[in-house]
Amino acid sequence: MDLGIANRVAMVAAASKGIGLAVATALAKEGCRVSICSRDAAALEAARRKIEAEAPGATVRVFPCDVTSGEELEAWHRSVTAELGPVDILVTNTGGPPAATFLDLTEEQWRRGIDLTLMNVVRLCRLVLPRMRERRWGRIIHLTSLAAKQPIALLTISSTLRAGLSALTKTMSNEFARDGVLVNALLPGHVLTDRQIELNEIRSKQEGISIEAYALRVQGTIPIGRYGAPREIGEVVAFLASERASYVTGATIQVDGGLIQGTF
Repeated sequence: MDLGIANRVAMVAAASKGIGLAVATALAKEGCRVSICSRDAAALEAARRKIEAEAPGATVRVFPCDVTSGEELEAWHRSVTAELGPVDILVTNTGGPPAATFLDLTEEQWRRGIDLTLMNVVRLCRLVLPRMRERRWGRIIHLTSLAAKQPIALLTISSTLRAGLSALTKTMSNEFARDGVLVNALLPGHVLTDRQIELNEIRSKQEGISIEAYALRVQGTIPIGRYGAPREIGEVVAFLASERASYVTGATIQVDGGLIQGTF
């Protein structure tokens, strides 16, 4: 299926590894001109090489950037528009905020979590929306988490803020749909990334069992019976960014192997 997005300009945040890298790779394979950011310049260069290996001939740009900094996000956006042109596709994405129970979290950790998980999304959207509206075409996809619908123990900040991102998705989609800008959120389930491995280590220590035993138990709770692969998230994002998804907006889409049990 031709997704109809060859030569579209895409920004993918926090894309030096894991799900972000998989998303950038999927878009590059569809012919998008992609810019990715991360705080780690060396990791970005490694990511660029991986994308180019999987999508020969792809246009890939990298930009060291801390997504909690409004100034650095503005600099990244200026670089993209100068080198590639106006942004057609924005994929917001971040690492997870600190994992802890409510009483173990400090106010500073909450503030940091808000900048990391919420305000970077707000800032990036404000940067790209004016030109998207002018050109009457745009795709914004927020990568959040199953915690948006099914809060997870220890992920207190993440569960709180990602539910808010689902509400933001809906309010944005209502406001900008008639401008040709479609806004959706994607909720990955348990995907085998560095973040998942980190959480497995924390929880296995708390329960006094091996990481392997804990990982098997987690997979036993997933109806499909295994962790997801980052590629499986990236390919759904590519579809949402495409011409083929022209009647999809305001949706919060679960890609979780059936893990979330709620019907709404």
